[in-house]
Amino acid sequence: MGNEANCTVRFGKQVSAGKALLETSELIFRGEFRLKIPFAQIQSLKAVDGELRIDFPEGHASFELGPQAEKWANKILHPKSRMEKLGIKSGSKVSTIGALESDFPQELKEIAGEVTAGKVGAGSDCVFFSAGSQKELSSVAKIAKSLKGGAALWIVYPKGQKMITENDVIASGRKAGLKDVKVVGFSATLTALKFVIPLNKR
Repeated sequence: MGNEANCTVRFGKQVSAGKALLETSELIFRGEFRLKIPFAQIQSLKAVDGELRIDFPEGHASFELGPQAEKWANKILHPKSRMEKLGIKSGSKVSTIGALESDFPQELKEIAGEVTAGKVGAGSDCVFFSAGSQKELSSVAKIAKSLKGGAALWIVYPKGQKMITENDVIASGRKAGLKDVKVVGFSATLTALKFVIPLNKR
């Protein structure tokens, strides 16, 4: 998705190959050592010769990202809003099902033309379904039947939890005849996976 990369990182006297992950509000590295750098703690950041160089309270880290260094720097310095990442446009018809973060409905109301809570509203462009467990994913099939044309279903679920994993969410969407097309960091604790009806079935 452009937000993870295999690279070499230098942190102080340590050097390791591993995987870097650009999350919604932090940069993570997993290799022979681990780093978690919240964007809010970054003191300086620049992309130089394919390296993303970051100063933060714990020291200096250099990520060898090649052509992606400039793109990652731009994403960190100029992050998209949640509405932009989710593709919510002015006038969109949106439905929400389940307990989503308390500030999310207000964000929707500021942009979307119509918001329906608790069910799939007629002509919805996007449906957000909150799933906190595998059991709750059983509702996906019913919701999928309510989708029309290019409407999207976003399944929002806890990040990094064993009770419900990305594979569980993908499997539920595919079982309902949908195609997974995008993953977005919904918040610090939640991930959102986007599903649509395959083109040949619309």
